[in-house]
Amino acid sequence: MPHIIVNNVKLFYTDQGIGEETIVFSHGLLWSHKMFEAQVEFLSARFRVIAFDHRGQGESEVKTPYDMDTLTEDAFLLIKSLCNKPVHFAGLSMGGFIGMRMAARHPEIVKSLILLETSANSEPVENLPKYKTLSSIVKWFGVIRPVAKKVMPIMFAESWLMNPINKEKVDFWKKELMSNHKSITGPVEGVIYRKGVEEELKFITCPTMIIVGDEDVATRPEKAKFIQMGIPDSKLHRVPGAGHSSCIEKPKVINRLIGDWLIENS
Repeated sequence: MPHIIVNNVKLFYTDQGIGEETIVFSHGLLWSHKMFEAQVEFLSARFRVIAFDHRGQGESEVKTPYDMDTLTEDAFLLIKSLCNKPVHFAGLSMGGFIGMRMAARHPEIVKSLILLETSANSEPVENLPKYKTLSSIVKWFGVIRPVAKKVMPIMFAESWLMNPINKEKVDFWKKELMSNHKSITGPVEGVIYRKGVEEELKFITCPTMIIVGDEDVATRPEKAKFIQMGIPDSKLHRVPGAGHSSCIEKPKVINRLIGDWLIENS
């Protein structure tokens, strides 16, 4: 699979499918392009689908800084290098932080915006002690394994984790989570110390769809409603039984929503 050097960092990406329209997927913190495998498989029959790993995560280069402005510039330059016309940009959680910034600051390359499980606000003050503690443990032990049990209920709906039919998937994603190493603390700090973009929402003029799981405890549904109220004519969908990783937990629902959206906005 290919890498590309943009913004002085080497990023891993996948590029599948063919079609007049291109969709780019931007993953959440602690994961990689793999979290969108179901969407890539479903959409690549009709569209060109690009998914990439942010710096310091997945198979991309570990390189500072990790602030959201830098990651936004990474994504912008990757798209400029790989695509010759505007794209549909889908970002989950951290990927959504990037998507909002890019749609507001580089509207010429974002044809439509899809935001999953994300927030326009800075990290709530009450969450900082918990996330700082988790980050410190990873720094101390060098791997995320000691905190995986605490992180999984943040990333997935309790109902999904407890359902025996999902055991194989739960085990797989827990293993993926534990594959992160000490370097993940950089991206973690980039997320928890991010600035809000509340004042930039009004500059997003492209068609925008917001998706949130009704069991998301990391970015609760009211965060999605706030975004919808800030972006003119945006649409909001709540997904029953999904948590902070709806593309994994409810792939058929997310595939349908995104597929219909791309057809509507092509």
